[in-house]
Amino acid sequence: MMMSLSRFLLRNESILVSNYVQRFLSSRTAGEVRITEILKDRFPQATSVEVVDISGGCGAMYEVHIESDEFKGKRTVQQHQLVNQALKDEIKGMHGLRIFTKVPRK
Repeated sequence: MMMSLSRFLLRNESILVSNYVQRFLSSRTAGEVRITEILKDRFPQATSVEVVDISGGCGAMYEVHIESDEFKGKRTVQQHQLVNQALKDEIKGMHGLRIFTKVPRK
């Protein structure tokens, strides 16, 4: 059975609107997703990884919060060095990076 042209256009407009709304309502930028994946790969024991683009979405500055047992016994500067090393390629294109690390409570 053939679909009428008006019905076809209406259906496709709905799909386009749906995709737009999903993208608009998504609270994560591509950079946030990419950095989150890198950190989760580098810190597999992390109980929490949060990445926020604090530059308004342009990807110039991020804030990361990581909670992982892998930081246990390390000073804050050592923890931050581990994060910087994990993100060394991404940092090249950033204006700034704010890092917050902690060890989970047992």
